[in-house]
Amino acid sequence: MTRRIVRTISQLTAAAVFTFLIIFLLDRNFRLLPNAVHEYMPSHHHGSVVTDITITTCSKVNLFSSCRLDPEIWHRVEKNLYLDKSWVSSAYVHVQRKKEEELVATDKVVVGVTVGRLDPSTGVKGQADERWESRPGGLWVLRSSKPTASDSKKAVTAIDILFGDDAVEVRDGWQLQNTPLLLNTDHEIPSAHITVRQGAHIEPIRPQPRVNDNGKFKIMQLADLHLSTGVGHCRDAVPDEYEGGPCMADLRTLDFVSRLLDEEKPDLVVLSGDQVNGDTAPDAQSAIFKYAQLLIKRKIPYVSIFGNHDDEGSLPRPGQMALIEQLPYSLSVAGPDDIDGVGNYYIEVLAQGTSKHSALTVYLLDSHSYSPDERQFSGYDWIKKNQIDWFRQTSEGLKKKHKEYTHIHMDVAFIHIPLPEYRDSSSPYIGEWREGVTAPKYNSGFRDALVEQGVVMVSCGHDHANEYCMLSSDEESKKPELWMCYGGGAGFGGYGGYGGFVRRVRFFDIDMNEARISTYKRLEYGDLSGRIDQQIIVDGGSVVPPKEHQ
Repeated sequence: MTRRIVRTISQLTAAAVFTFLIIFLLDRNFRLLPNAVHEYMPSHHHGSVVTDITITTCSKVNLFSSCRLDPEIWHRVEKNLYLDKSWVSSAYVHVQRKKEEELVATDKVVVGVTVGRLDPSTGVKGQADERWESRPGGLWVLRSSKPTASDSKKAVTAIDILFGDDAVEVRDGWQLQNTPLLLNTDHEIPSAHITVRQGAHIEPIRPQPRVNDNGKFKIMQLADLHLSTGVGHCRDAVPDEYEGGPCMADLRTLDFVSRLLDEEKPDLVVLSGDQVNGDTAPDAQSAIFKYAQLLIKRKIPYVSIFGNHDDEGSLPRPGQMALIEQLPYSLSVAGPDDIDGVGNYYIEVLAQGTSKHSALTVYLLDSHSYSPDERQFSGYDWIKKNQIDWFRQTSEGLKKKHKEYTHIHMDVAFIHIPLPEYRDSSSPYIGEWREGVTAPKYNSGFRDALVEQGVVMVSCGHDHANEYCMLSSDEESKKPELWMCYGGGAGFGGYGGYGGFVRRVRFFDIDMNEARISTYKRLEYGDLSGRIDQQIIVDGGSVVPPKEHQ
């Protein structure tokens, strides 16, 4: 009896699977199912498909021209193809899109996009229901009237614009058109490239950082990359030429970072602010994608916070973070909405093997930009009380869980603008102090909160030519309490100078077997293999002074 029941269930299951496959194949080819049912099929695109694309151009001297089409029909991609750099002209990409269930028999679905002067179908045998259609700017659109076109993996579901001859696309499922749109632009205006997503949205990879099997974990801090839209211009470069030609800032910066990524093989990269050089990055997205490509290609997880220059261009902090959150290998988070700033968060680095216990916690906080009270506290902003309260509450809430780790758990932190305590010239420091410390003039007490919660190291950027680590100790007992480090400026799009400052990058080598942190810097020019100012700053989980002060 039992055998008969099992056989019957197996037969019914096989029949159900076979029926589903038949329905799926028929619906994919002939769209037999009603929309209400079809939208639950695996091939359905949850969202919209693009049915047409065009470019509008308008001129300030032609009062009858317009860069806006009927908003009930067309969605405008809010990026001026001239990047607001033309005195007279503007141009925008417009997209028609519909939800799949809203398509009617007369609609066509875009299944291909390219850019060029010649018809892509020339000399190519096409299909009766698909043909390339010309649009302004050398844009060609392939549209299909097949009932199943909206289910095809070729169906275009999103359109975007990136800028510069060095533009790259890093999002899964997206394809950048290397040929720029054919616009009447000045050579000083970065070229505009259309980028296309075909098929459904792909969720980005978000790996969980973990200590290596040997107990080691390496953090690379990239401070002040200052990337542009386009290749940028070098400032205070040493030397002022590059590989026998002119120094192009972004190319040289990214080459430097690439070399160190391959040589050092970090487990986590911390971008500590001013990744984007606001004045020369009218399209922040294009700049962000350039550094992200280096990390995504190498499958290295990364976190980022903002500096005072990141949002001086086209895209505010919330918009940038929303973009960064959706990139592969990015662990960045906007953080709580009810406290000041964008990018107040932490990540956990788990212990080696399959352990679910945190071995290391990395805190990241937004240090904002310019002072909100220039009259009383001129200069730069400070970490606010509600951020410090959030940090304290978060740290306290994690302590019980952290005690489950069988070794010594450690906490570190990263910010962009230095704390006022970085100015204490009486404290010992290792490395060069070349320029004035542009910390906020108002001290909100974040240094004390870090010490109170047992954070052993904080590192910042902002002052490019400063690249020291300073020991902050208790005023009375002189007990070492916190190391405060600078990353040192890495990017050629930001200032250098100060007697020939050579761009550099700081590393933190963490040995969880000994609860030890050592740090050093690598140079872009000169001693390319040396570990500059290598020192142990934490041993046995405790902050330790420099050897000469022990």
